[in-house]
Amino acid sequence: MSTNVLPLLTPSDLTSDREVRWCPGCGDFSILSQLKKVLAVLGVPRENLVFISGLGCAGRLPYYLSTYGFHGSYGRAPALATGLKLANPDLQVWVVTGDGDALSAGAGHLIHALRRNVDLKILLFNNEVFGLTKGQTSPTARAGTCTKSTPEGSVEASLRPLSIALAAEATFVARTIDVDVNHMSEVLEKAAAHRGSAFVEIYQNCKIFNDGVFDYATDATIKADTVIYLEHGRPLLFGKDRNQGLRLNGFEPEVVTLGHGIRIDDVLIHDEKASEPTLAFLLSRLIGPQFPECLGVFRSVQRPTHAELLDESFRLGDPARKLESLLAGDESWVVA
Repeated sequence: MSTNVLPLLTPSDLTSDREVRWCPGCGDFSILSQLKKVLAVLGVPRENLVFISGLGCAGRLPYYLSTYGFHGSYGRAPALATGLKLANPDLQVWVVTGDGDALSAGAGHLIHALRRNVDLKILLFNNEVFGLTKGQTSPTARAGTCTKSTPEGSVEASLRPLSIALAAEATFVARTIDVDVNHMSEVLEKAAAHRGSAFVEIYQNCKIFNDGVFDYATDATIKADTVIYLEHGRPLLFGKDRNQGLRLNGFEPEVVTLGHGIRIDDVLIHDEKASEPTLAFLLSRLIGPQFPECLGVFRSVQRPTHAELLDESFRLGDPARKLESLLAGDESWVVA
């Protein structure tokens, strides 16, 4: 008796014959490794997996996967991926981009892919620097960052990728970090399962040009006090003794310590399913040293995808205005 169950892949099945060429110690190695492990157990055939990238170090990743792939031009990966997904909805389409690629030339393309709720999995590798072009300030670089283009320290406000994604109404928004492999795998699995625009920011260490920028979130001796791991329906607690939390004081977040009149009921509860992303947006803007930063799923909600809305529009539309009818109609078309 035949079955339709596809054999699961292995990470080796997803490994291409290309030599992986990133700098020794680059966080991209960890991301690639965990991504292959996640893809292997999705049950999606390799011929239905597509990775599209822009420019930058992250843009190399499609070469290292034995799937379909496309290396696009600067910032255009979301636009290319949108067209491919609409042309063939059966494909699972991933976008691989960096903070420079996505938020410089690609900012407009990224925002519109997210607001349309195109069924894409968008991974933004954020190392807060232009790595491939040798160490200039990127849009996410923090104020004061010294680089080759800002030797005296950046004076510009940094863009916050998650805040942009939430403002664009992305239906799945998450953050993870390259060295926390278990957490990264969990987040990638959730992104892969999401129907709609899934946006994942991955803190990724650039060993050459911005080494150690995320040490506060990876150093085992301090990260309990500097990071909150988001859990749906659970209070926002952190600290080595899990006795610190976040609450709202009016419209402002504040850190409180349990005890001395502060109860667990005073601490905010994380709700990734909230229809309004107000709390998620607030959490996306927390930055040290005053506040711990959040890792995990900020938002995960469902609404119709761009393809579903288009299909419904075509179904309900006037047949006389459909593309085939227009091209075969009596009116002439002139292309100058």
